[in-house]
Amino acid sequence: MKKWLRTQGGWWLAWLALTAVGAVWIARAELAQMHQDFETDVRIAHRLMSQQMVQYDAVLATLALLEPSNGADHPEQRLPSVYSSILRVQRRERDEAWQDGALPGATAQALAAAEARSREQHRADLVMLDLAHGRYVLVTGATPFSYALDIDLAGSVPWRDWPMNPQRSPVRLSLQRDGQQLVLQPGVPGAHGWRFELTKALASPSQPFDVVAERQVGWGELPWRGIAGWAVAMAALLAGLWAAQRQRVARRRAEELLRLGQVARLNALGELSAGLAHELNQPLTAVLANAQAARRLLDDDPPDLATARNAMGQAVEQARRAAGVVGRLRRVIERPEAGGDMKPLVLQEVVRSAMHLLAPEFSQRTVAAQFDATAQAPVRVQAEAVALEQIVHNLLMNALQALDLVPAAERRLVVSVGRNGQEGVLTVTDNGRGIAPEALPRLFEPFFSTREGGLGLGLSLSETLASGMGGSLGAANVLPRGARFTLLLPLVAPAN
Repeated sequence: MKKWLRTQGGWWLAWLALTAVGAVWIARAELAQMHQDFETDVRIAHRLMSQQMVQYDAVLATLALLEPSNGADHPEQRLPSVYSSILRVQRRERDEAWQDGALPGATAQALAAAEARSREQHRADLVMLDLAHGRYVLVTGATPFSYALDIDLAGSVPWRDWPMNPQRSPVRLSLQRDGQQLVLQPGVPGAHGWRFELTKALASPSQPFDVVAERQVGWGELPWRGIAGWAVAMAALLAGLWAAQRQRVARRRAEELLRLGQVARLNALGELSAGLAHELNQPLTAVLANAQAARRLLDDDPPDLATARNAMGQAVEQARRAAGVVGRLRRVIERPEAGGDMKPLVLQEVVRSAMHLLAPEFSQRTVAAQFDATAQAPVRVQAEAVALEQIVHNLLMNALQALDLVPAAERRLVVSVGRNGQEGVLTVTDNGRGIAPEALPRLFEPFFSTREGGLGLGLSLSETLASGMGGSLGAANVLPRGARFTLLLPLVAPAN
């Protein structure tokens, strides 16, 4: 996970994943709220329409309880002035017949049939349904009078208490019965998105209309501002994590480089002391031999033999003392012996770690190293971890310094890992100017450097470390130009 997040693409994918999850969560919460509001509004509309239908049942029940009156008084005829949705009222006395045409579209036969059903069911009965024009007739059979109400269904809607704006509401609401429908509000049609539906019958047995509500939620109604805010918040969060990760990686890289630098300085000091001891032992040995020879010669010379013998003796003692001082210095500061902590190491992992530590150097020098850690199976070598890290670090830095003399657009550095018999092979190839032929035989000598200001200890130390681990380090020029350094280390012996 951490390696995946180190790549820029990994961070982008993490942002996309978190943004997608958050967007789905916000959209689902908004859709749930929309659905809840939709159901609430529809239930309020259903209750209002049910109350209106029940009111018509109550009006008919009240008319049926009226006592016969003398004269021409017809109190039911005052209902249209009280209820604007009741257009007309027809009354049939006990021995009379229903009048054709008294109610528009209502025939005496249809009214009589509705009255018969009303008496049988003991409730009002619906007849002459014309939902397209919002009209129907409600009949109740009673004694001594039966009544029929011509009702304007569209005028029955209590718009004053209506929970939605019928012109702007996205909810389509209609009353349906027997394949007919009366649209109370058209709603806002939508071709794509989410669909809410609710069907509920009115609470009036005599007027069993279905309230059918539909709503189409389009993509444009989603809370895009909230989603955008979430995306920005996730971007800020991941940017902070990315910065913290980069800071942590940079700190670890600095610590590793410091550790390698400290080890390198100690090893370089050891190499320096070994070189100094080697360089000084030869003249000191010569001084010692000459002083001893001079003492023997002076022994044959009669003049002032005692003084010459004493002086030469002192010279011998001083030479021995100098040799002892150099020897003690070498023993004190000599680098640790390689191979002291040999263990199996995967060569690809060591190379990848070293390249990670040197990533700022590669970036600063605009060098993109070519190295495929998965090109071969893991190459396990027997080596000392710090020594191998230092060798690889030195070889990569040597190649980077060689590429400084090449135009940035032409710089190439190729690292490869493989096997050669019982040895693991690491090659570092650059296309710098190569190694001068006269310098090639002396490349691994202490204090020999082809670079101005160089100490000449890096490659010498690397070769010494490789030899101490049972391996070798070699260098050669490549065509058309450049140099290749090859490190050979023994492979881990297979388990029996």
